[in-house]
Amino acid sequence: MSRLKTHSERHATGRIGWLRAAVLGANDGIVSVSSLLVGVAAASPDKNAIVLAGLAGLVAGALSMAAGEYVSVSSQSDSEGADMARERQELADNPEAERQELIDIYVDRGLDTELAGKVAEQLMAKDPLGTHLRDELGISELTTARPIQAALTSAATFSCGAVVPVLAAWLLPSGAVVPGTVIVSLILLVVLGVLGAIVGGAGVLRPSLRVVIWGAAAMAITAGVGHLFGASA
Repeated sequence: MSRLKTHSERHATGRIGWLRAAVLGANDGIVSVSSLLVGVAAASPDKNAIVLAGLAGLVAGALSMAAGEYVSVSSQSDSEGADMARERQELADNPEAERQELIDIYVDRGLDTELAGKVAEQLMAKDPLGTHLRDELGISELTTARPIQAALTSAATFSCGAVVPVLAAWLLPSGAVVPGTVIVSLILLVVLGVLGAIVGGAGVLRPSLRVVIWGAAAMAITAGVGHLFGASA
């Protein structure tokens, strides 16, 4: 068997849908729940109240992430469905005009008119709708919207990220809740940034710095708000 037949390439594009939802969910779980814990801890030393707030934030955040992601990706899916229906109707009404659209696209990409015509003819003979969705609209199997997958991934990864600072607040002694939660959360954010970069095929430094800086800023601001309102109570 030739190398051309056995060669297989794996690109990050095929993982972009679930990777985006996973990174967003886990990052949001860590940052929002750790910030909530630090803010409550700065306002009140009651450990039971701190842990309860963290659990409430975990459950509410996971449900919110799932609902928000589902609605958002469903809107994209609805738009894609409308485009598919419109393209299907246009192919039925005027296939020659649709073929010319493909020829123009391929010419713009660098093919000469004759070759572009042959490519358009052969691709439309095999899968006219799929060809137009991919080459005219940029819709393919790799990038198509999957609302349920995105919602479940967001909820699960949010919970996985959020449970760590909650456990840290529960296990740490009362006086160490704030610094311990901050340290654990920042370490987890670094790990998340590195893993996301590796899976996505990118460099690790910038993604890691991004999540750490924003996470630290969120926790610092929330701690300041909690201390302010706790002191004035």
